[in-house]
Amino acid sequence: MLASWYDEQGPATDVLQVGELPDPQPGPGEVRVRVTVSGVNPGDTKKRRGWLGSSMPYPRVIPHSDAAGVIDAVGEGADARRVGQRVWVYGAQSYRPFGTAAQYTVVPEDLAVRLPDHLSDELGASLGIPGITAHRTVFADGPVDGKLVLVHGVLGGVGSLAAQLARWGGATVIATVRHGKDLERVDPAVVSHAVALDQGDPAKEIRAHAPDGVHRVIEVALSDNADLDTAVLAVDGVIAAYATRADRTEIPFWPLLFNNVTLRLLGSDDFPADAKRQATRDLTAAAAVGALTVDVGDRYPLEDIAQAHDRVDAGGRGRVLVTVPH
Repeated sequence: MLASWYDEQGPATDVLQVGELPDPQPGPGEVRVRVTVSGVNPGDTKKRRGWLGSSMPYPRVIPHSDAAGVIDAVGEGADARRVGQRVWVYGAQSYRPFGTAAQYTVVPEDLAVRLPDHLSDELGASLGIPGITAHRTVFADGPVDGKLVLVHGVLGGVGSLAAQLARWGGATVIATVRHGKDLERVDPAVVSHAVALDQGDPAKEIRAHAPDGVHRVIEVALSDNADLDTAVLAVDGVIAAYATRADRTEIPFWPLLFNNVTLRLLGSDDFPADAKRQATRDLTAAAAVGALTVDVGDRYPLEDIAQAHDRVDAGGRGRVLVTVPH
């Protein structure tokens, strides 16, 4: 099969190779997916770079955890009726050496989720890590029907899906963007009120729409927003943080304590298995009824995977995808 891999960590153009590898075969309880589109996440490029001092987990790594494709073979104990089924894949390279940047990937059957026929491969390949992370941030502390949910970084991959899932779950969504010029990009069908963090008094503006405070905060930069979150949270509220910009993040401990705030930290690779399964069901259901869309940015052929990784590392708008030829 045609695949991309790296045998050592480093810059994308130095370590990512593209060539032929043996076709993988599914083992017990596994399915093989013929990949059409592979999704690139920041976590994929961080593993490749050795972020935070991480080392090579395996002698050779085929990167990427997310994809869309078609099941073409199953191992012993897996449901043979699934051969030919369109699926979206998550977690392919989570504690496993070989991910989705290849013509074929093999995963446990649960990690290949049926993709309804009317949904695109591009959407399917964009649901995995960002979608399951978004679902956990919104629903880990129970239903959000009738609640006020504040989503920071609503134009980002996780933030956008979190806002859509919260709205799908019956919440009223307030959201933030970093710059005033980005307000026009926020979808008013999802977000009831958007606030730019570089303008005026964001806490006052949020409180104007949530006088008793917000019930949940979906947080992408806890180090930057801890004081703002404290100022706008309702008593007994939740901060669900999936990222921060400072390795040792300070928080206003006593105000959070007196308000009985729950600080939930979320690492997507290690969510409980039941939570992941529920997330896949809800993500598929929401997408099927048109409640989820994804802003796809750049697409690269597999041979240009290094450019795709550099694009993710540079930041920018939209989901980065790698298309896999057959």
